Amino acid sequence: MDWNAFNPLAALGGGALIGLAALILFLGIGRIAGVSGVLGQMLQRPDSETGWRLAFLIGLPLGALLMANILGGVTPHVGTGTLGLVIAGLLVGYGTRLGSGCTSGHGICGLARLSPRSLVAVLLFMASAMATVFVTRHLLGA
Repeated sequence: MDWNAFNPLAALGGGALIGLAALILFLGIGRIAGVSGVLGQMLQRPDSETGWRLAFLIGLPLGALLMANILGGVTPHVGTGTLGLVIAGLLVGYGTRLGSGCTSGHGICGLARLSPRSLVAVLLFMASAMATVFVTRHLLGA
């Protein structure tokens, strides 16, 4: 991350928009904006709710693309090849199933509902992230 280019207002605005989107989904149709749950339910048993789930999932990358264009183009940097991305995706998917939800479900919606299970999940994935950064930066020198 380029700390010289970090803009806390942009981060705050992005977080506020994610929270607002989760609130609109919850108040609008009574559903939780946990991405893994939305995708998992759509893939397991397509039903009358497939339409909003598909719109939600398509809107995620389209929203990111829109903001990248508004901000003058953002070029993501990925420090691995295709195989690394596939392995990372599989590990994230496995962790999501193991943890009964993803960061958006637990961290945004679960904590907002004061869910004890989500609090434990958030504490565990934050601790895992910190440990990963420590190991990769300080022990492996990456």
